[in-house]
Amino acid sequence: MRIIISGGGTGGHIYPAITIAKEVAKLVNNCEILFVGTKHGLEADIVPKEGFNFTTIEVRGLERKISWQNVLTLFTTAGSVWRSVQIIRKFKPDVVIGTGGYVCGPVLLAASLLKIPTLIQEQNVIPGITNKILARFVDKIAVGYAEAERYFKKYKPDQIVFTGNPIRPEVMSATREEGQKVLGIKPDRLTLLVVGGSRGARSINTAMLGICKHFNGNESIQILHVTGQSEYNSIVGNIKQSGIELSGDGNIIIKPYLYNMPLALAAADVAVFRAGAVGLAELTARGIPAILIPYPYAAENHQEFNARVLENHGAAMVIADKELTDVKLIHSIETLLNNPQTVANMANKSRELGRPQAAETIAKLALSLKKP
Repeated sequence: MRIIISGGGTGGHIYPAITIAKEVAKLVNNCEILFVGTKHGLEADIVPKEGFNFTTIEVRGLERKISWQNVLTLFTTAGSVWRSVQIIRKFKPDVVIGTGGYVCGPVLLAASLLKIPTLIQEQNVIPGITNKILARFVDKIAVGYAEAERYFKKYKPDQIVFTGNPIRPEVMSATREEGQKVLGIKPDRLTLLVVGGSRGARSINTAMLGICKHFNGNESIQILHVTGQSEYNSIVGNIKQSGIELSGDGNIIIKPYLYNMPLALAAADVAVFRAGAVGLAELTARGIPAILIPYPYAAENHQEFNARVLENHGAAMVIADKELTDVKLIHSIETLLNNPQTVANMANKSRELGRPQAAETIAKLALSLKKP
């Protein structure tokens, strides 16, 4: 069995691709997998480290306006389709999978032209421009949210499958006790996990200064705040200037980055998050109630649409980034801190939305496309 997987640009496209690849490898003996990305994207660093074969094409994303750059991009794309045809003819895949990002456009288009079975996986409620285009050509569309189906129905309504979004298996295998031990979290307090993404989020970090002051010394709550590398020193400096002692005996833990995020999720009772599809998939798989602050500059504002799905199902509260203040965030946190039954109900609703087996479902769907 030979599989090509393409997706890149951001971790939201790369990590689902890697997770799906690992599930395919579990299901099939003697499976050979080739990733196709760009030499400039994050995938060029991440994918080889995961042990997968990797090759590149030269392609650029379209600007969301009419411009001469888009004309040049179209010429580049034509060349990347031809390069993709060459890769596919040489590798001879049984199935080609795309997880989003402009790099997978030429690859999936070339596979479709060569009559190779194809599948795209869309993580967000609002599909990306590449997947909207590819929907006309591919054989199956695996969507992370049931609410995304309506954006594809005009193309291939019978080929849309609601699978959920793939998550790393470590997210489910991590235990609460292990997370508490490794991260130094006291087990007798509600644990609030605050993460603004791998690079942090300035608006959330700014609001957290007030939250740390307000809850400092509160024995009912423990706060684990991941600031992102770039803002860690300034946040810690400002907190210390406020008179807050960040010692091992306190209830506030500040980290620049977490390499063991599954352990943090296992230990968390409530989370303050952005609303990227992968992060929300991990939260709902663990059944963690959330206060969501969508990134306002995401393409098509897709993070807000993602967040509203959880809010509408009773699994999360949503605060718009432009409306975020420490006062508003304190109010939301105290609402949950003072109402354990509300937290329990939100946890149940979150768990109902979770799809911890999504990667396996997508892998099986892709393998089912192989021609006899």
